[in-house]
Amino acid sequence: MLLGEIINVALGAIRANKLRSFLTMLGIVIGVGAVITMVALGTGAQKSVQDQIQALGTDLLSVYPGQSMHRGIAGSDRVSLTTDDATALEEARGLNAIIPELRRSQQVEYGNRNINVNIMGTVPEYVPVNNYEVDHGRVFSEGDATARKRVALLGYAVPEMVGANAAAMIGQQVLIRGIPFEVVGTLKEKGSTNSWNNPDEQILIPLQTAQYRILGTDRVNSITVQVSHPDSMTTAMIEIERVLRREHGIAPGRDNDFQIRNRSEFLSTFEETTQTFTFLLGGIAAVSLLVGGIGIMNIMLVSVTERTREIGVRKALGATRQNIMLQFLVEALVLCLMGGVVGILAGTGGAFALSTWANWNTLVSWQAVVIAVIFSGAVGIFFGLWPARRASQLDPIEALRYE
Repeated sequence: MLLGEIINVALGAIRANKLRSFLTMLGIVIGVGAVITMVALGTGAQKSVQDQIQALGTDLLSVYPGQSMHRGIAGSDRVSLTTDDATALEEARGLNAIIPELRRSQQVEYGNRNINVNIMGTVPEYVPVNNYEVDHGRVFSEGDATARKRVALLGYAVPEMVGANAAAMIGQQVLIRGIPFEVVGTLKEKGSTNSWNNPDEQILIPLQTAQYRILGTDRVNSITVQVSHPDSMTTAMIEIERVLRREHGIAPGRDNDFQIRNRSEFLSTFEETTQTFTFLLGGIAAVSLLVGGIGIMNIMLVSVTERTREIGVRKALGATRQNIMLQFLVEALVLCLMGGVVGILAGTGGAFALSTWANWNTLVSWQAVVIAVIFSGAVGIFFGLWPARRASQLDPIEALRYE
């Protein structure tokens, strides 16, 4: 038998049992669609986290206060970082910017609205170093900081929280802890990587203003350091450790009373977590594809039994074992590939629906589509091989006698 004739006979058998072929194909459709949707969901989550971490800056180190340690045992007093520590870090090599950060949750009033948000006392460089962009107005200046002016830069979500238009708030006053501050600018949306610390829900004010007019302390919550080059992170951490150990009078052999954290490590951790999440979702969805393959094998075995006399006739007319095997393999392969194509459309549509209606981050990658097509074809060959081999080994005389 010619290859074209074998394919026509296989397609004819599929057309002759449309409903059964559709139901058989449905398992592959669900499997492929589930794989693509789940992988798109995991990939979208991974990209979203990566974008947010990248927006925070991967060339930054964060220094936090710790406890005094001696031989691995924490002391009773918690050591604080001060503005003097930030000033001392200016002599460290390989640093572009040192950003002290003093934050407290405070009551803010605007008109008849009252909210509670983080007030961040910092320096003007905080905005560009942390990849913020000004939406309206301006950033407070070094002159504003030196004069301890009562000026405020609002996070993206703050105007909405007080029920006002961002552009209209420029030049207006807000009360922070009952003290009037002039709004000099608002920031563009940053986005949040967690639910407990949204960078859009904060107000930036000059560090000296926060120290002397609002909070009355020279202590800071953290110091953000921008490294001159991402490849020199280790060198920068050694420099920071050297300067702060000297400032805190830590004797050789004693542990640090501060912590240095690398933000790029958060990126790696989140990427590994979301990648594992993607593999897990894809693996779960692949189970349904495997079940669809078992359905293909089951139907093909039934088809071999039903068409025993037909197989006997074809063999009597000169069809070889290879012809019969190829015929049934083509049937299984066509069913799987057709199901794979429909499954791709269903999976892409499912990912789009989740993105549009549920506001989930999804990303359909062409790699997932190609793998789904190849896998569905492999399922057709793998699960169609046994029924095809069984059909090819039927004895023509016994097959012709079959009722």
